[in-house]
Amino acid sequence: MARAATTSDVFNAIAEKQRRDILVLLRERERSVLELAAELGLTQPQASKHLRVLRQVELVRVRESGKQRLYGLDARGLQPVHQWVGGFEEFWNESFDRLDAYVRQLEHVERKEQRDDGDG
Repeated sequence: MARAATTSDVFNAIAEKQRRDILVLLRERERSVLELAAELGLTQPQASKHLRVLRQVELVRVRESGKQRLYGLDARGLQPVHQWVGGFEEFWNESFDRLDAYVRQLEHVERKEQRDDGDG
């Protein structure tokens, strides 16, 4: 069975660490492909390939500035990831609520034992 193209969705695109690193840098400000390559220790063709994938899933936008092309973050493309991860938020909230209730129960038992020990 053929492997799905890395450009098919945002999840595949951000599975690659170097692409996530590019997004982190672009979160700060726009950069040229040469700046990104230098900061990440990539060759220009490697950086260009990663940028092409990120553009295809609409995580990166590009604009012309003189003779340069500047790349910037388009975080709207992360919406599917945010929605998917958000589905687990209820799980974690419920888990923390149960933990909080358990801690309160332990504190109540401990206070009761301290009072009982003081009465003896």
